[in-house]
Amino acid sequence: MFKLNVDKKLDIVLVEPYLAKRYFKIVQEERDYLSKWLVWPKYADSEEFFLSFVNKSLDDFESGKSLTCAIIYCDTLVGNISFNSISQELKKVEVGYWLSSKYQGKGIVTKSLSKLIAYAFGPLNMDRVQISVATENLPSRNVCERLGFSFEGAISNSENLNGRIVDHAIYSLSKGSG
Repeated sequence: MFKLNVDKKLDIVLVEPYLAKRYFKIVQEERDYLSKWLVWPKYADSEEFFLSFVNKSLDDFESGKSLTCAIIYCDTLVGNISFNSISQELKKVEVGYWLSSKYQGKGIVTKSLSKLIAYAFGPLNMDRVQISVATENLPSRNVCERLGFSFEGAISNSENLNGRIVDHAIYSLSKGSG
């Protein structure tokens, strides 16, 4: 099983079927909060939704297309972080993450992303890490800036977030620049 130890309290681990129930519990409790920046929570209506998500994520990991990990803090599932896509041809990964509102402000995403960046530039031998985030999502943008990502620009009308059209800010980090 893929696992990266971030610190004494924090690990990122490849998603597994046993996590489906835990993911569903978070979404049941925080659907409105998560829906502010993510499209999928309104569709996450059962454990089966997450079991399907996990199984697809495992298939994509096996074929080298992506890496989807659970964020485990103090032995509790608190969110998700992933290379949504891995391109060997372009030597680039695209990152996504979300965190339960109950665990924000502890540096969990910043530390987890830092560990994944090291993995991307090390064992995966990538040259670029890229993040696309809604321009209004200041907490996520702050993570990018804390980690030394460069702001490359904004793309207008980039996503329909549950009826709200948002622009995306594009951030990148190149090997050797961070």
